[in-house]
Amino acid sequence: MSVVFRRGAAQRTLHLTWMAFFLSFVVWFNFAPFAGDIGKQFGLDKGQLVTLGLCNLALTVPARLIIGGVLDRFGPRRTFSAILIFAIVPCMLFATAQSFTMLLISRLLVSVVGAGFVVGIRMVAEWFPPTEVGTAEGVYGGWGNFGAAAASLGLPVIAGIAGGEEGWRWAAALTGVAAAAYGIAYSRLVSDTPAGVPYVRAKSAVALEVTNRRAVFGLMTMFIPAAVALAVIAWRVKRVGVIGTGAMIAGFGLAALFLLYQVTAVRRVNQRALTGDYPEDEQYPFISVVVLSLAYFCTFGSELAAVSYLPQFFESTWGLSTAVAGAAASAFAFMNLVSRPAGGFISDLVQSRKRWLATLMGGLGLGYLAMSTMTSAWPVGGAVALVLVASIFAQAGNGAVYAIVPIVRKQSGGQIAGMAGAYGNIGGIAFLSTLLFVTPRGFFLIMAGSSAIVLLCCRRLVEPTRGHAVVPATVSIAVEEALVIDPVVV
Repeated sequence: MSVVFRRGAAQRTLHLTWMAFFLSFVVWFNFAPFAGDIGKQFGLDKGQLVTLGLCNLALTVPARLIIGGVLDRFGPRRTFSAILIFAIVPCMLFATAQSFTMLLISRLLVSVVGAGFVVGIRMVAEWFPPTEVGTAEGVYGGWGNFGAAAASLGLPVIAGIAGGEEGWRWAAALTGVAAAAYGIAYSRLVSDTPAGVPYVRAKSAVALEVTNRRAVFGLMTMFIPAAVALAVIAWRVKRVGVIGTGAMIAGFGLAALFLLYQVTAVRRVNQRALTGDYPEDEQYPFISVVVLSLAYFCTFGSELAAVSYLPQFFESTWGLSTAVAGAAASAFAFMNLVSRPAGGFISDLVQSRKRWLATLMGGLGLGYLAMSTMTSAWPVGGAVALVLVASIFAQAGNGAVYAIVPIVRKQSGGQIAGMAGAYGNIGGIAFLSTLLFVTPRGFFLIMAGSSAIVLLCCRRLVEPTRGHAVVPATVSIAVEEALVIDPVVV
């Protein structure tokens, strides 16, 4: 953990970047603490509240895929700044909403802000060597992710200070103003790489480059769940009466067009792979991208679902007030400060990164299995303690995933991070959607079962080595000199 507390440009960049991520998550989760109050104020039923939660995740799926390519081409500094500045738009729409339709539109737009996480993964990877990248990414992800807990704990307080039924509006508006102001500052305070190190850009921002024929078809297949997730959102919006059947069918058509576009782009970008023209030393293990995406589907996807649902679960199960239920539910996000950095730090230390990830997936499955037994007969303190334990495995799993992602292939780091990140959101949509059909017990059991399946998939993960980070030799030397020799940087 010394990488966090040393002085220098790398540590400065790390701390400025996790703060950017933190604010993006405060914005992204500024609905969950007020779901009960907003539901009462607007007369919303359970289906409408679940739909708002799904819309909060919807556009993050394509946004993470698109932003991954954009940042690989244009750099993380400008990309992250633009996302934070954009955040003020959906926050103001949300804060001034007078109808369910406007609430829904604002949550769709705010879901784009949730894609900001991907940007920092590439930024941090540019500033730290492979031996420390797990720890650095864990700190970035863990401390940034704490924005979800900060939203649950802090925004109700701000709303209380503002007073009255409209207090949530002032709290939501404030998150947008803070994010936009920080976005302007961030663009002036950081650079994409250490001094003297060129930014290695991906060949295309349109699609991930893969290095063998089988991987091309595998990559095409991976976009199917993303299209299905978008179709689910259209279906849910129709179910709550915001749009008609024709608009829902149009939404299905857009999801199909998204899939067609992605498949076409993958084929166009990867003509060389289709002809088997990559020498063995230029190839990288695409199966690792698949397994890491599935792992993040479970770790971060279940975390999203849990953070979104637990305030309502505590409020309805134990009859707690909105503020108290939010505070109790924030236990799931609270340990991000320690758990996610620890997941990355231990991944840097252990002999086998994939075994460490598999261990965490097993623990996560057991944690959700135990949570499925929670009822009103439990003491609230015992339920909070169990949620806390389960969250440690989810967040450490997040850290373990992103300790591997940046070193699979460096010049495509943003796109790989975007793919894994998108699958995290797909997981959130999938798990939240199950709430429409199952009891809370079934909700937790489904997440437990998914974790067990990914545990088995971890056997296919290729143990990462520095050789997977395919970078030109001159750039590799420049990075090492900047991070190891230059005392200003370290």
